[in-house]
Amino acid sequence: MISANGGLTNRLPLMGDNELGAFLRARREAVTPAEVGLPEGPRRRTPGLRRAELATLAGVSVEYLTRLEQGRDRRPSGAILAALADALGLSADERIYLHRLLKAMAGGVCQAGEPPARSVRPTVRALLDRLEPAPAIVLNQLSEVLAWTEGFERLAGPVGLLDARPVNLARFVFTDPRARSAFPDWDRVADERAADLRAAASLGDPHASVLAEELTVTAGARFGDRFGSSAALPGRTGLERWAHPVAGELRLTFESLGLPDADEQRLIVYLPADEAASAALDLLTAQRRGSVTTLAG
Repeated sequence: MISANGGLTNRLPLMGDNELGAFLRARREAVTPAEVGLPEGPRRRTPGLRRAELATLAGVSVEYLTRLEQGRDRRPSGAILAALADALGLSADERIYLHRLLKAMAGGVCQAGEPPARSVRPTVRALLDRLEPAPAIVLNQLSEVLAWTEGFERLAGPVGLLDARPVNLARFVFTDPRARSAFPDWDRVADERAADLRAAASLGDPHASVLAEELTVTAGARFGDRFGSSAALPGRTGLERWAHPVAGELRLTFESLGLPDADEQRLIVYLPADEAASAALDLLTAQRRGSVTTLAG
């Protein structure tokens, strides 16, 4: 939020100060007993694993796991976090996020007051050019689209996503009425966008917090409820359905790759999930090789 002197504060909206515990609980509730070799058993009232089951798998006491999830213990050892990560089957990205959450709680993550960079390195722009005609974009941690291929412009331009400046996926999904028509699975896309923003805010990014507060006002509960409950990380790969006014419905898989820099930018590339989507993208391309578009021009 904006402080009285005009600066940015680190207060995170719509969530408590126990992000580590919230993340552990969200992952525990997402893992089924069968995934870790346990019987389902009758009358399970808890989604995913029970605390006792995870505690046994990780070799810690139920009491200690309860203290972690409730935020009454905020300094677990690296060995305990590693055991919990192993028991939960966390991905590499989730393990890194878990470590960064611990550092943030200890005051080890310090976010600068300057907004995130909105420029893209020349080599990244050259990479985008090589990816043409595939739809591809570069995002920062605020969901701002910093650069895109003409393939993405042919996909996203007609649905209105590129109309505003700066182009922002979260703002489009939650505040532009055209988004519900553009994404037939709008609820799932909205969950991902809220989780993406919360992941940045939970690590102490004040600009992500400011955007979250803005969307809480402009979008109301459809954003606020998701942001407040999105303790897990968003997917870095998956499938999205787009409803294109010319090409019709497209099923596109996506891959999200972090770029090696301090600005936490990432590259997202969309690929056809079936022959129909491949033919539709070819139709949009119309045998024309495009170029990269950036915010700078």
